[in-house]
Amino acid sequence: MNNKKKNVLVAGANGTTGRIIIDILQKSNTYIPVAMVRKQEQKERFESEHVTTVLADIEEDLSQVVTQIDKIIFAAGSKGKNVVGVDQEGAKRLTDAAKQAGIEKFVMLSSMGADNSSQNKEIEAYLKAKQNADEHLRASGLEYSIVRPGQLTNEDGKGRIELGSKLKKSGSISRADVAKTLVEVLDNDVMQNQTFELLEGETSIENAVRLN
Repeated sequence: MNNKKKNVLVAGANGTTGRIIIDILQKSNTYIPVAMVRKQEQKERFESEHVTTVLADIEEDLSQVVTQIDKIIFAAGSKGKNVVGVDQEGAKRLTDAAKQAGIEKFVMLSSMGADNSSQNKEIEAYLKAKQNADEHLRASGLEYSIVRPGQLTNEDGKGRIELGSKLKKSGSISRADVAKTLVEVLDNDVMQNQTFELLEGETSIENAVRLN
């Protein structure tokens, strides 16, 4: 049996959701987090918390970032400032680097509504960027899970979710529960090559991702 822990690169590690993902991975018996950050002071802070950290810009060459990596969670975002450069092209660039490196699985944090961006004019450009990134990942040949949560809140995680390929309703979910779901689907046999929407619900995260 292979008991070696897997290295998981977290793109967007310094974001609110990214930091929660790092915390979960740090406590894991299966994974070792590798924080991907853009600034030296962010790198120093993660390293002071004993987290392996790589300094990289999602808009630059990423081939060196993935060399010692087994799996990837993409949780980076520009908060609307550069949706094409970061949310779309950054995700595509990391997908391509992952493909070259033979990464085992790529977990993408997307957004509910990404398959129908014109429905929401306010964030249409953002949803379109997410849609393009998702489609690029699906076409890459990589093993993947694409997670599309509803509106993100900063409330405490409840550990219970509802998921489905299309939930046909809107709603919210805590970043903590999204982070836990992203880590849960890193497992090779869980939600493999699936795209699914995610809201607060009644089923435990561990069960919900394995019942589908």
